[in-house]
Amino acid sequence: MFFAATTVFMTKASSVIDSTTHVITDNALQQQRRRLAKMSGSGNGAGVGHAGGAGGSIREAGGALGMLGATREEEYFRKQQKEQLDALKSKLEADISQRQRELQDHDKVLEHHQQPMSKPSVGINGFGRIGRLVLRAAVEKDSVNVVAVNDPFISIDYMVYLFQYDSTHGRFKGTVVHEGDHLLVTKDGKSQHKIKVYNSRDPAEIQWGAAGADYVVESTGVFTTIEKANAHLKGGAKKVIISAPSADAPMFVVGVNHEKYDHANDHIISNASCTTNCLAPLAKVINDNFGIIEGLMTTVHAVTATQKTVDGPSGKLWRDGRGAGQNIIPASTGAAKAVGKVIPELNGKLTGMAFRVPTPDVSVVDLTARLEKPASLDDIKKVVKAAAEGPLKGVLAYTEDQVVSSDFISDTHSSIFDAGASIILNPHFVKLVSWYDNEFGYSNRVVDLISYIATKA
Repeated sequence: MFFAATTVFMTKASSVIDSTTHVITDNALQQQRRRLAKMSGSGNGAGVGHAGGAGGSIREAGGALGMLGATREEEYFRKQQKEQLDALKSKLEADISQRQRELQDHDKVLEHHQQPMSKPSVGINGFGRIGRLVLRAAVEKDSVNVVAVNDPFISIDYMVYLFQYDSTHGRFKGTVVHEGDHLLVTKDGKSQHKIKVYNSRDPAEIQWGAAGADYVVESTGVFTTIEKANAHLKGGAKKVIISAPSADAPMFVVGVNHEKYDHANDHIISNASCTTNCLAPLAKVINDNFGIIEGLMTTVHAVTATQKTVDGPSGKLWRDGRGAGQNIIPASTGAAKAVGKVIPELNGKLTGMAFRVPTPDVSVVDLTARLEKPASLDDIKKVVKAAAEGPLKGVLAYTEDQVVSSDFISDTHSSIFDAGASIILNPHFVKLVSWYDNEFGYSNRVVDLISYIATKA
């Protein structure tokens, strides 16, 4: 390392100063002795001018006095020279010490930046479909460390069972057990999570701070506003990520607007909905390249836990209460309008609706839009594929295969563009189709969003 090598060099410089000081002193003293010798010679000459037998004594006395004067002047000069050199040496040593401290500080900074950043510590409130799949995604990606889970309706042994076995995504490919009030989750012997389990109904009473959870995933579907989700901060959480659309919390879609996150001010945020996460990346690519004048979205959506297995009461939206396994049910969705919140240029240009269909997982978006710039289907395929292989890799995918919904169960992408199912009427009017695993793809984006905001801490 450059700074370390420079530090060694500066350390050696101290010994060089000592030798240099010695050489300078010897040279100066030799010059002074030659000057004093001349003065001594002049004293001897003066003694010779006197008469008689006392001449020799006078010469000796003159020589002695000359030598005495020379000795005293030499001592004075030596003392003065030593003081000057000591001052110079002290200054140089102080400069070297200061430089060494600066270099050590540089080394510490470099060492800090070279060390891998510790994984964000995560808590999950609500161990339902999304809560459990966020934990699976965390284990698979090994990019965050889940340290706590809260669910007042599930015992810890039941948590083990529900996490281990999943009718849609299959058995967990790892091990999960419980010891006391902790879940122990491991996979491949490397991704290990020791998870404190709480059973509190009030989020303000959950001791996230004591468990070390800085980031809390709010996945109950209940505490979806800033006011309600703020209760998690009282328990020691630093940030809350709502796994649903929010009426007032800022929404972020990874790959679309996540870079607008403001760490200083955004303490409670929303990961939007699974449908918005599918539509927004595709809409961004199309709008960036061709411009969207207006559009309508339909999502053909798999059943969710909010639906009824058989006909039952459902408040104002009566048909929402019809049997999920028996019907195609028209439903409302704010997913298309929400795209206008994450892509301001599309605000007011998109709206949509949903059909709930009797499949357990995987949904599909149909975006019908009018374009500003003319485009062929091949033009659209080209830009979507480029985005899927480039800036939106891992978020947006591209396929020309003859696929069906079950082919995307457990797919980690937010949106998979189906080139074969997409059509155009004319260069300005298109229908684009994109698949998404509304459970696991979305859960992966929750983890990715946490990983991103942790880099801004």
